[in-house]
Amino acid sequence: MLSFQPNCWSENGELEVVMLCAPSKLDVPDLKIAENVQWSAPVNHAKAMENFMEYKGAIESAGIQVIDYSVELPAEARNLSEQLINRFFVRDLSCVFGKIIIPGKAGISIRRPEYVQAHSLLKQWFPETFLLNENDYGGALEFGDVIILNKDAVFINIGMRTTLEAVEKVKETIFHQGFSEIGIIDLPRSSDTLHLDMNCSVANDDLVIAKSFMRYFPVHVLTAKGTRYKMTEFFLNRHGFEVYWLEKYNTIPDINFLNLDPETLLISKQAHKQMLKKHPKLQKKQFIEIDVSELEKAGGGIRCMSMPLRRKT
Repeated sequence: MLSFQPNCWSENGELEVVMLCAPSKLDVPDLKIAENVQWSAPVNHAKAMENFMEYKGAIESAGIQVIDYSVELPAEARNLSEQLINRFFVRDLSCVFGKIIIPGKAGISIRRPEYVQAHSLLKQWFPETFLLNENDYGGALEFGDVIILNKDAVFINIGMRTTLEAVEKVKETIFHQGFSEIGIIDLPRSSDTLHLDMNCSVANDDLVIAKSFMRYFPVHVLTAKGTRYKMTEFFLNRHGFEVYWLEKYNTIPDINFLNLDPETLLISKQAHKQMLKKHPKLQKKQFIEIDVSELEKAGGGIRCMSMPLRRKT
């Protein structure tokens, strides 16, 4: 067990503890291999590690505790882990809802071993609050598809990597934590829209940044008492969020970032910072820029590489 308990009720509260994972020790040496493992370009391990150390260092410099789960694995498991090329995308593995942790289930077979390994550690660390068997008989559930808007609402995409079956399986547990609404959206299935956090992200306690096409999609709103449909903007507005619609964007760096605290965003050096700062609610934000360009070739960004375990309420 660790000396703290999980606690997350939003995306932008002050981050206190986060789980990361260093990239594997393998190169992805050419474009053909990259395409076969669903990456956009070859990746050099040494450069990827440099990116990771800059990423980890930026978080630690903000006074946040970092847990790299790869170094906590027993020797046999570590040998396998070092060859799992997607293991640094820890966001998908599990999610803290309030004071409990719901495990994910991989939507693609190449990622299944890392889920098993990370879950074994989380169960050791948090035996009472990590609900290992919560989705045993449900479908795929990757938490890049989940955004905790605030204490009242959770936003979930069902698509390439997350199923409605899984959401139905875990919804009562989420409601039991005190969340009153779960908004389900079904976004297009493409590499550019793989997870919800490649389409929208919380950038302030009252602002969501989103790709403009999302305004045309309805949200299926689940409550403990029933269901209804609302449009995306209405659903987000109802929970206190203005939407900053982006007409032009570079998907991973512009949408996928990490809130370190209510005043600070950790963003990629590839992001269009000036475009983000155009919004009045972001003009006074501190933007910490880091180079994760080698890691981004794997198809995910800064948010994908983090699993918040504690945020100040």
